[in-house]
This record gives sequence, structure tokens and C-alpha cells, in this order.
Amino acid sequence: MSLSIGIVGLPNVGKSTLFNALTNKKVEASNYPFCTIDSNVGVVKVPDERLKKLAIISKPKKIIPTYIEFVDIAGLVKGASKGEGLGNQFLSHIRECDAICEVVREFKDDNIIHVNGRIDPECDRETINFELIFADLSTIEKKLDKVARETKSGDKAKIALKGLLEKLKIQLEAGKAARELELIDDEKKEIKNLGLLTIKPIIYVLNVKEESFLATPLQVWQNCIVINVKTEEEISSLSEAEQAEYIKELGLVQSGLDKLIQECYKLLGWITFFTTGSDETRAWTVQNNTKAPQAAGIIHTDFTKGFIRAEVINWQKFIEAGGESRARELGWIKIEGKEYIIQDGDVCNFLINN
Repeated sequence: MSLSIGIVGLPNVGKSTLFNALTNKKVEASNYPFCTIDSNVGVVKVPDERLKKLAIISKPKKIIPTYIEFVDIAGLVKGASKGEGLGNQFLSHIRECDAICEVVREFKDDNIIHVNGRIDPECDRETINFELIFADLSTIEKKLDKVARETKSGDKAKIALKGLLEKLKIQLEAGKAARELELIDDEKKEIKNLGLLTIKPIIYVLNVKEESFLATPLQVWQNCIVINVKTEEEISSLSEAEQAEYIKELGLVQSGLDKLIQECYKLLGWITFFTTGSDETRAWTVQNNTKAPQAAGIIHTDFTKGFIRAEVINWQKFIEAGGESRARELGWIKIEGKEYIIQDGDVCNFLINN
């Protein structure tokens, strides 16, 4: 199960540099607006030390991490929702993404022009967020016009949809994202079909230099992390061993990119479980509160229907035991049924009726 994050922001804020750092896929990142003229998609390995530690015990032939997909689109500018710049035509590329990563520039560099001529993180953030709101408002108005005609038949479902669209229209016209609107369960299901941008969870990356940065955004923005994107690109170009040494020299526990990926997982409520053996040690991604049969279905769709039971042990207990055989002797492997909810860090063996 893959997770997809769309990267947005004004031109020259570090979006493509962040994308390069994340994927090590060297797309152009030149010093002028609109240098990214096609959407770029990169698949990134999700860092997880637990996977390596499990592999030390199981000694598998293969180690397979889980992955996250990042989509980089052209820089958006004020008026993008009405056709200004090149960004508007690429918004469709992030409609299918699970979440949005908005890069906001805080760093000052006279050699890198700012599209608005000044460094103002709060203003830049508002510009992008309003363009996403305006794009959604256009979508809602078109849909509402059509549904309003369809309600004349008295169709209850269409009438309910019209009410939802009107509620969304009021919210967006007030300059507020759709994600901030309180919805009942039926409305939450219906809104998924509308392809709205502002319903998606959002995380902010404040792009800074090594020296001091403005603390204000961190105090008022939810889901915001600070990253020196240029330094992260330098780190990502090194070997894994060199990366670890460089990160240690910088006095960091982990790279900013690793932190970003982990925060994206938290934002969307995704967790990781593992399977391990002599053939492979593998990480799998599921939504939080996923039951065992559905988790088994991530491995193979037939496993959900044929699910009998799951043998489960926490990854730390698996390592403490030194492997599956000893864990069984100690009685640490639990037998769980169809109602068991998978926990982050579970090591699972699913028994399936073929």
C-alpha cells in the first residue's frame, strides 16, 4: 500500500531541491520561476531502523522496505487558480495524492530571486493556501450548478449532496480549508468523490539556512517542521555510512528528510507492521486501526477472505528472544483472530485457508 505526497509552493522556495534530496532523482532546480514544467514523481524508501534490526536476527535473502511517493509540481503563484503562471495546470497531479507538503521559504539569498520580491513566510503560505481554496471553490461551484438542477426530481441523495456543497461553498468563500469543516460520517464519505485539494491533510516545510530562523511560524502553524533543504540535498548525495556520520557531526539524531517522512506517516495515521523469515524481511504499511484480515490482504488480496488467524509479536520482543523459535518457547507469540487490530511494530505471520 503506497502513500503519495504532493509537494507545492511558490517558485524558488526549494520544492525541487527538496524533491531531489528525497528521491536523489536530479530534476532541474534552476534559479528562475517555472523551471519545473512537468510533474516529477519519485518513489522513496521509508527509513525504518526496526527493519534492519529484524533482518540481523532473521538473516533473510532480501530486505524490502515500504515506500512513499512524492509528486513535485510547478511553482504556484498568486492567481494560479485563474490561470496565472504554470502551476494551475499541474494541480490535477496532486488531486490523487493522500496529503500535501507545502514548502515555505524562510531563507534569505540575494542570488535566488523571490517571485514576490521579499521574504515573508506567512504571506507565502497564505498565497498558496488561498490558491488551493480558490481551485476548490471553482470545483464546488461547477458541481453545485449541476446538482441544483438534479434536485428538482426530489432525489433525496441529490438534495443531501446539494446541502453539503452549499456548506462547502460557504466554508471556502470564508477563506477556510475544507478540512477544517465539521462533517457527519455520510458527508465524509461523499466528500471523497469531489477531488478537493483542501480536504487533504497538509504538512509545512519551513526551508531555512543554518543560521537563526523565524520561530513565529512554528508557534502558529500546525504540522510544521524546519528543514535546511540545501543541506539535506548534500546529505542525500552521500553513501548511507557517510550520511550517518555527517548527521552525527551536525549534532542531529536523524536527517530532516527522515523526520519529514515519519511526520507524513503520523499526519495520515499510517503504521508499519513486519513479516520476517529466511526468504525476506519486509515492512508493510496500513492505516491505523486496521484489523488483521485486512492487513493480511495488503500482502495478497486473497488473504483477507482466507484469513484464519494471525501469530503476532512486537518487534522488540522478537529481537529480545533472538528469533521466532525462541519466542515460541517463551510463549511470546500471541494468537489473534479476525478482530485483532494491527499495532505499529507488530511482526506478523498470517495463517490462511487456501
